[in-house]
Amino acid sequence: MTYVVTEACIMCKYTDCVEVCPVDCFYEGENMLVINPNECIDCGVCEPECPAEAILPDTEDGLEKWLEINAKYSEIWPNITAKKDPLPDADAHKDEEGKFEKYFSEKPGTGD
Repeated sequence: MTYVVTEACIMCKYTDCVEVCPVDCFYEGENMLVINPNECIDCGVCEPECPAEAILPDTEDGLEKWLEINAKYSEIWPNITAKKDPLPDADAHKDEEGKFEKYFSEKPGTGD
């Protein structure tokens, strides 16, 4: 099992999760974070820290797409280990539906 970041992170990018991760397995895209499934130790401390409830265990149904996205982009986006401010309109996008189709960006973030 591993944890994955899902669509709820897109356009929010709260980084509370990054701060508590003991193995620094988060990677930063332009408008979301992902978890490297090969580095995640399944401790679960990140899940309750996410204000958008975007982090879920990959054992939940329907997360295969998100496991693939997390695995792919954690290999090309920069590592992030320190908390940053969320995106400017994060609270407005927090509960929005269909964010992947509307906003997903393959561009990397800045990392640490």
